[in-house]
Amino acid sequence: MSKLYFRYGAMGCGKTMQLLQVAFNYEERGQKVCVIKPATDTKNGDKLLTRIGPERVTDFCFSRDDDLYALVSKKYKNVDCILVDEAQFLTKEQVDQLLKITIKLKIPVMAYGLRLNFRMEDGGFDGATRLLQVAHDIEEIKTICECGHKATLNCRFLNGKMVVDGPDILIDDGKSKIEYRALCPACFYKNLEEDK
Repeated sequence: MSKLYFRYGAMGCGKTMQLLQVAFNYEERGQKVCVIKPATDTKNGDKLLTRIGPERVTDFCFSRDDDLYALVSKKYKNVDCILVDEAQFLTKEQVDQLLKITIKLKIPVMAYGLRLNFRMEDGGFDGATRLLQVAHDIEEIKTICECGHKATLNCRFLNGKMVVDGPDILIDDGKSKIEYRALCPACFYKNLEEDK
């Protein structure tokens, strides 16, 4: 049975790198993959970039209004796997469409993304919330904090100051310095207190 997988982790844990490794493994064995990401993630256009170098152009970027089941049914139903980057930006309906792909088209789907937003809420990311509810297989990709402990939280720094309010999606606009860091809960609260 094909499954819907959700691989989540804090910023910088290597989600995209793992996605590219999975794509490489399938293709090395002569199988076809379809690599997609939401158009909401505008920072690299249609490319997936990793912090350590490897990159890949996606098969397509999709908008929040796109029906992923319909798109895959028409153009990609002969692939062996679908890989989704930045899965937190999916809509609830799109997650359900991915689940339908695994059931009706029998294509495994591996979605990679954040579990929580920078406010420690899952409500900001409908895709992540729905994936946690319906995915067949859920796995955390771990990373470490600046202090060396396990990092589980995504923190937004705006012009060097940690912020816990603002829009859920804020990608570098060239005017302000926007930085995201993975922190452990202790460092999250320490930064929060220091920046008040």
